[in-house]
Amino acid sequence: KLVAAGKPKIVAIVATMRKLLTILNAIIRDQKQWQPA
Repeated sequence: KLVAAGKPKIVAIVATMRKLLTILNAIIRDQKQWQPA
C-alpha cells in the first residue's frame, strides 16, 4: 500500500519490520503461540 501511494520501498520495508516487531513482542510478553488473526 505504501509503495502504491508513492513512498520509497525502504519506508514500506521499515513499516513492515516495525509491525512484525510489535507482533513478536506481544507474543513474547504473553507467552502464547502464534495465532494468525
